[in-house]
Amino acid sequence: MTQVIDRTGFIADAWAGVEAADLSEYAGGAVLLMPVDAAPEDAVAFFEAAQMIVIPFASSADGRGFSIAAALRGLGYRGHLRARGHVLVDQFRAALRQGFDDVEISDEQAARNPEAQWRTVALDLSYQSRLFAA
Repeated sequence: MTQVIDRTGFIADAWAGVEAADLSEYAGGAVLLMPVDAAPEDAVAFFEAAQMIVIPFASSADGRGFSIAAALRGLGYRGHLRARGHVLVDQFRAALRQGFDDVEISDEQAARNPEAQWRTVALDLSYQSRLFAA
């Protein structure tokens, strides 16, 4: 099982049970799985059909998913964008800033990092915004 987190905290997965088709096999459908080694431009033709694009994070040390998310938003994707896998609490604000709508993590990680931690990070102002507000 997994847990989905957005700016408000833990949420029910509205996409539970919907299969994601890999970019290399995508022929339409609600959910597109965008591998981190694919070029974001390869997904542009599917922007209208894909209601959600999922970008997998195999490791929290691999930041390519953040770059892909920013590129997809820059190319005009306006649908739902989800990070799936090994995203750390400390990376959540960056995920939101890069254009992700939510993050999907394992139940084990959700137990280690309860909802309050994710909400604090999502709502906490950045260092720069606090500095320049003074």
